[in-house]
Amino acid sequence: MPLLGSAAMLLSFDVLDEAVAEHDRWHTHEHLPERLSIPGFLRGTRWVAVRGAPRYMVVYEVANLATLTSEAYLERLNAPTPWTARIMPHYRGMARGFCSVLGSFGYGTGNTAALVRFRPASAPGETLHRWLLEQALPGLPGVAGLGSVHLLHGALTPPATNEQRIRGADAGVDTAVIVTGYDFDAVAQAAQTTLGARALERQGAAHASHALYRFDYSLSCAETGA
Repeated sequence: MPLLGSAAMLLSFDVLDEAVAEHDRWHTHEHLPERLSIPGFLRGTRWVAVRGAPRYMVVYEVANLATLTSEAYLERLNAPTPWTARIMPHYRGMARGFCSVLGSFGYGTGNTAALVRFRPASAPGETLHRWLLEQALPGLPGVAGLGSVHLLHGALTPPATNEQRIRGADAGVDTAVIVTGYDFDAVAQAAQTTLGARALERQGAAHASHALYRFDYSLSCAETGA
């Protein structure tokens, strides 16, 4: 299982053009090290869109869902640094999900990722998830150009915090699949066919969308000394 924990926080968002350079400095040199020093945060990875939107996808791999409601994490969210407080108003369209990892197949992380987002047309979506876990996803890492694939499902509603109040309300995440690989065309093909809107809709999904990302930066807890 390539993801490092049983849960993940998935974020996708835009940043105003004039703040992109400073955002990337802040996110690399302050924000990721701060987050990865919190107990239970195992790895954080930033991706930048090359086709589709929004501009950024960030994935935090965490030990379990309890990490995302821990006192240590909430303390950070409610006491933003001055640099964080300056960056937050430049965020737009934040979607933030506290997710269970329902399935993770393959190994490693490629230089390209597809983020496919959707929700079951009718609750609870068990048939859709079973099709993904038993038929659609297990074989994808064996396709030339691909490496790993992960099924995430929103499991908790993030509590309101001071960071969120600065940037505005966040949208949630229902279900998402992340496909990574070393060949852009292969990742794009998987997102458009196996995980395309029509294929997902036939299995009971609604509001499917996808975007393609390039790897930008990653940090693990071991590198922070946490």
